[in-house]
Formats: sequence, C-alpha cells, structure tokens
Amino acid sequence: MIKRYLLHLLIIVSLTVGAEAQNANQRYTDYIQRWKDVAISEQSQHGIPASITLAQGLLESAAGASRLAVEGNNHFGIKCHNDWQGDTMLRDDDAPNECFRVYDSAEESFADHSRFLLRRRYESLFELPVDDYKGWAHGLKRCGYATDPNYAHRLISIIERYSLYNYDTTDGRQADDDALFILEHLRTSHAICKTRSLHYVIANPGDTYSDIAREFSFDLDELLSINDVIKDSEIKAWQEVYLQEKHDDAPSDLKSIVIGEGETMHSVAQRLGIKLNRLRELNPSKKDKPGTRLRLHK
Repeated sequence: MIKRYLLHLLIIVSLTVGAEAQNANQRYTDYIQRWKDVAISEQSQHGIPASITLAQGLLESAAGASRLAVEGNNHFGIKCHNDWQGDTMLRDDDAPNECFRVYDSAEESFADHSRFLLRRRYESLFELPVDDYKGWAHGLKRCGYATDPNYAHRLISIIERYSLYNYDTTDGRQADDDALFILEHLRTSHAICKTRSLHYVIANPGDTYSDIAREFSFDLDELLSINDVIKDSEIKAWQEVYLQEKHDDAPSDLKSIVIGEGETMHSVAQRLGIKLNRLRELNPSKKDKPGTRLRLHK
C-alpha cells in the first residue's frame, strides 16, 4: 500500500516539477545515494549527524563536481593546516592560492572530515543531539568552519530540501530509502532567512528568478533589480536571492575578500548582501575573476 502510494505520488510530482529542475537535482540526489552509507557510518563511529556530513559534502564539493573534489578527492574544503603531511593542491578561497588537502580517495576525505571535527575547536557541537541539524549547522559557523556569513542557512536549506534529517536516526537508515528521493521533490518552498536585517531565500538547484517571484508574489523586474540581475535566468544553486534592497556597505568586520573558485563579483555581492554597483565602485580596476582580492570599504 505504501509503495503504491509513493509511486502515485512520484507520478504526480513528475508532472508538476519542471524538467530543468529535475535535471539540476539529479546530480545532488545521485551524490546522496552514493555517499549516504559512508555518512551514516561516520555518524555511527563519531556522532556527527549524517545530514550534516552530506550537506557539507554537497555544498563544499558542488555535489562532487568541484575541481578540488575531482582532482583532489577533497569533498569538504579542508585546508592543509600545520598538521597535514599528505599531498596538496592550491585553490583560490579566502586568499589566492590557498593550500588544500589531497586524498587518495573520497572515502578518505569523509574519514578525515570526521577527524577534523573531533578537534577541540568543535567539541561543543558534540553536546548537541545527533538529530539537531540546525544546532550543528549554526555551531559549525560559530566555531569557524567557514567564513561565509550564511553558511548555516545554506546547510539547513540543503538538509531540508533533500530530507537528509531522515538519516539522523538511531541507525541512520530508513526501511525504504526510495521514499526519501521521492519526498524530497515536495520541498519546493523556500524558507525566509535573515542576515544583517535583510530577508532572503536560498535558491534550490534549477530555480529561476521567475520561480522565486511567483512563490512570493513578487514583481519579477523588481526582484531582478534587487539582486543586480538584468534578465531572468537559472540561479546558481544555494545562492542568496534577496527580497529587499541590499546594503551599500559590506559587513564592518570584513576589510577585503577574495573571489573564490567558481565565484564572480556578483556572487560575492550576494554572499555579503552588498549592492553590486557599490562593490564595483570600490574596485574600479579589479578583474572579475577568481583570485582577485576585493576592497570592501573606503
């Protein structure tokens, strides 16, 4: 009865979800299917929620498609630090040509991610229940895992989009895993987040600005203008889409920032909630390419 219901549900969903969005999601669901058992095993051994491990892997590696993941088997963006004795590769991140760890296999990357979180810096996270994915997401940001001010909201959006919290059970497994990959398509709405008094949503893979405009009964031209976009297009997965005018200034605690691999000046402006023309005014002669350090204040 349940399987028949789920099959009927899948048929209905397939008729309501656009083909582009389905294709965009396929890479992410494939990644989850490939690595869920590894994440569950790490949870069993070390107490790190499988949902957090999967969400970080999806985000940091672009679902396994980033250069760091493809060439270095590094799925979590872990840098070399002083204690790393293995192979390395350089990549533009918080600074140009930063040193990142290289692994012999992706499985080794997952294991090292767990070891990395077992350091004293993150010990407060292990006081949280294994099913408190929101607490873990905000805790990772608070403990300094990433400099991205919206890192926690990105992780939470991924976890809720793909129902990854279902893996944070006693044994991390569901009786019918196929149900997860059917039900995740039902998560088409976007939770409203807030940063620096600005309201925004996180774009799902395959989203367009017209999708967001329809959901929030927004004028499309106004939404495009707020987000410094000329015409409707597919939005970069997990990027901010603001629902109100962005600030003229960047966060006061940041003096400069580097355009990271896979980023542009526009994606940096979205990440910081600053108007793109203001960022350009501050950096009139800077090239819009990874590795460029941008000035954020006069």
